[in-house]
Amino acid sequence: MKAPVSVGAAVQGKLARSGFLDGVVRHRSGLICLVAVLVFLATCLVLQWLRTDLDWRHDPLSAYLKGPYGGWLRMAYYTLSAALVLLGAGLYRNLQPQARSAVPVFLLTVAGVALAVTAISETDLPGLDHGQENQLHRIAALTTFLCVTLAMMVQSWRFHYDQAWRVHVAWALPWAVATFIALWIYALWHGLPEGLRQKTVISMILLWLGFAASWLRQEQRVRLQPVQERPPFPQ
Repeated sequence: MKAPVSVGAAVQGKLARSGFLDGVVRHRSGLICLVAVLVFLATCLVLQWLRTDLDWRHDPLSAYLKGPYGGWLRMAYYTLSAALVLLGAGLYRNLQPQARSAVPVFLLTVAGVALAVTAISETDLPGLDHGQENQLHRIAALTTFLCVTLAMMVQSWRFHYDQAWRVHVAWALPWAVATFIALWIYALWHGLPEGLRQKTVISMILLWLGFAASWLRQEQRVRLQPVQERPPFPQ
């Protein structure tokens, strides 16, 4: 468990040294992450319609990374990648100390990096043949799925230790567990087309991320409101 602890300490140390970064994480991370999730979702939905050469039920999302409009999807991947890291840091900084855990921060950071590698692996990397690119893509995608779903479950449970966030546990935790189960169904059961199974899991992940980002944004707005309502000078 040393790795998660060291990541949490590194996050705190980095934020403490950067007032601007700390302000973004504490006050704007919810909004930024919510926008990133919506941009990723919108890009994926539009491509299901634009890419008439692919079958959305059978072709996984990675098939859309190459060919027409592939660059737009890669940018959406990179945006969501950064949002995962920012969401982990934002939740950590905004939860009460007793509710904080470095584990979801670590898992979301790894998931964010792996998601970026997933997109990069579809750009004809120099020094790698097609088989090696596919292997890198599979490992990165699996790492992303596992880390983000594990982070969802751990973070949902940690909400219980913060009075302001406790109300969200009743939905967040069961949905996170259902998403984790859906991931294993996708991996082990092939009774439905691959694209349909994979995109179902991705949709479940995006829904949790969207709600978590929305809750974070709401909490940040509540905390900022008293400061904004203060008069600029003593009266």
